[in-house]
Amino acid sequence: MPTFESEASGPEKDKSARAAAPGGPRQLLRRLREVMAEQISPQDRLDKIVVLIAANMVAEVCSVYVLRADGRLELFATEGLNREAVHLTTMRKGEGLVGLIAESAEPLALADAQHHPSFSYRPETGEEIYSSFLGVPVLRGGNTLGVLVVQNRARRVYLEEEMEALQTTAMLLAEMVASGELQSIGLLDTEIALNRPVALKGVPIAEGVGLGYVVLHEPRITVKQLVAEDVKAETDRLETAIGGVRESIDKLIERGDLGHGEHREVLEAFRMFAYDRGWIRRLREAVATGLTAEAAVERVQSDARARLQRQTDPYLRERLHDLDDLANRLLYQLAGRDFVVSQAELPDNAIIVARTMGPAALLDYDRTKVRGIVLEDAGLSSHVAIVARALGIATVGEVANILAFVEPGDAVIIDGSTGDVQVRPPPDVENAYAEKARLRARRQEQYHKLRDVPCVTRDGVPFELHMNAGLLVDLRHAEETGATSIGLFRTELQFMIVSQFPRIQQQYDFYTSAFAAVPGKPITFRTLDIGSDKVLPYMTQTEEENPALGWRAIRISLDRPALLRMQLRALLRAGAGRDVRIMFPMVAIVDEFVRAKDLAMREIAYLKRHGYGVPRDLQLGAMVEVPALLWQLDEISERADFLSVGTNDLIQYMFAADRENKHVSSRFDSLSAPLLRALRSIVETAARHNTPVTLCGEMGGQPLEALALLAIGFHKLSMSPSSIGPVKAALLSADVSALKKLVNGLIDAKDGAKSIRDAVQKFAADNAIPV
Repeated sequence: MPTFESEASGPEKDKSARAAAPGGPRQLLRRLREVMAEQISPQDRLDKIVVLIAANMVAEVCSVYVLRADGRLELFATEGLNREAVHLTTMRKGEGLVGLIAESAEPLALADAQHHPSFSYRPETGEEIYSSFLGVPVLRGGNTLGVLVVQNRARRVYLEEEMEALQTTAMLLAEMVASGELQSIGLLDTEIALNRPVALKGVPIAEGVGLGYVVLHEPRITVKQLVAEDVKAETDRLETAIGGVRESIDKLIERGDLGHGEHREVLEAFRMFAYDRGWIRRLREAVATGLTAEAAVERVQSDARARLQRQTDPYLRERLHDLDDLANRLLYQLAGRDFVVSQAELPDNAIIVARTMGPAALLDYDRTKVRGIVLEDAGLSSHVAIVARALGIATVGEVANILAFVEPGDAVIIDGSTGDVQVRPPPDVENAYAEKARLRARRQEQYHKLRDVPCVTRDGVPFELHMNAGLLVDLRHAEETGATSIGLFRTELQFMIVSQFPRIQQQYDFYTSAFAAVPGKPITFRTLDIGSDKVLPYMTQTEEENPALGWRAIRISLDRPALLRMQLRALLRAGAGRDVRIMFPMVAIVDEFVRAKDLAMREIAYLKRHGYGVPRDLQLGAMVEVPALLWQLDEISERADFLSVGTNDLIQYMFAADRENKHVSSRFDSLSAPLLRALRSIVETAARHNTPVTLCGEMGGQPLEALALLAIGFHKLSMSPSSIGPVKAALLSADVSALKKLVNGLIDAKDGAKSIRDAVQKFAADNAIPV
């Protein structure tokens, strides 16, 4: 039977430490800060800390438990319990009162702890003589790192102020645990939880394997000073910062400025939280305990994050983002810094981690050093995703709460083909992914060898693979991949990455450079497709209930013809003496195309009248991406020189499923019979009118989907550069006659509402087609 220690049985130095410890939370914080600065071992430091806390809280016991990577809580230091139990007593999360606190991330105060249903008796600690219990989680960034406990023999009710003081003290312990100081001297058999490897899952966006180190896109302010020297001064700083944040949000909403990419409703949520009395009260109370304003913000947000992360209500969990953004803005305000993207010095192997980001922000980074991107909010069809694929940067999106799991400089691996994210990976995992990266490089070499192989299927059916682009840097891939042409050039990206609307000369220079970058290869330019999720930073956005169905693309161009005429004039001038192909996006009725074509003809007449050169041949096309056009295919095929099918929008409109909404974006399969029937009707109608048709959506860049598209008659597919090799390898191996029979039979079947994906997958496997 172990010997039990009472509060009077400790060494003389502990007695003197308790006797000397002053009362009050602010004095305690100052004493703890002095201990943190002493040049002593981590264990001695913890031993001193628990003595000081016990004395200050008038408690007979103070104990610190640290969460290990294996999910167990280990007793690290104690004043009042049996010292022999230190590093021997462990418990699982959810086990005992300490485990309950770790699991719930909520404080717990009990006057009669032993009668609580979660009480777990540990004889080696000698704690059965203590009745009252107060425990708080040791939190950092909403993650539980351990538990801090005080106990007394007498039954007593702990005051709210005492709980606040203990929570504040736990912040200092969180910094000690997070620093790695405990791990460095080997106190644990396993790593502490904060340093544990974490495997996360997201949505694959851009293929590739990236191994590197975390760089936060909007880096958090590091709070270095936790203890206030002057509480009144800190209170004043907090009030000033709160006022500054409120004012900035009010101004953003008043002038309709959606800076930093937020939608208006998010700004409204920010304003709601910024004026929330409960949030402000908690901040003020935290400062009153002796924390600096910055530490108070971190403390309150860490508590809120811990609670919201454990909510099952999706709405409440979504509010976590709003609170995170608001707390970050407040920290920037306190630090006197603008809330803008920091382009700090990048490591050579940078993995950019962000909640979300726009294409312009991505392009600001030194792309030679970026090995991957991890995003909390970004889907397969988002514009940052499109740019990432164009740049060939491995990207994973929709990784829930990624910012809560990483610190700057953490080792991280991402797999853009599976959506896996490995944070602080163990050596065996790192070695496995390094080998996968080497295998992928060898596979890319094999694809490169296919560059000059004629595009003809195994049974002699020709096909064409074109390339999607939007930036000059993309165009270098045309020669590398052997693309037949640039099947889609997204001109709006040029407008999205500059601070003001490009004038005609700037546009002319840009298009001239594009033609020069791919001599001998046609380029199909899509006119401005702005609106909805594509907001120009210098253009006031019109508030709309359903922006994807609103004022965008050709609708803006026809309502503001000067914008379209300016772009057409620059394009036509740059294409003087060349073959020029221009297509208009989001055509819903034939009249829209006719009006746009008329503007192009007027610009040709203008250029001739003023002595400018004109294109040798001009072809004008329409994009088929609005379902209404499916019932006008004969009419549009008669008037357009070519058609281009934009499956990204066509799919979301056909199924009424917002492609940016993660709840419904993957609800419907692109290989479902209804969609394939619609696509087949486009090909068949265009063929009757001898109108060339190309598919340029993301669907065409997937090998399995490309096989199905070839089977229903699409012989021209345009895709991101990284997709050309895999798609070409698949189509070269295909027997189209057998594939046609299978696919058309399936989509014409009576139960044809189902997806045919499994059947096409089986066909590929049976015929050794690499998909």
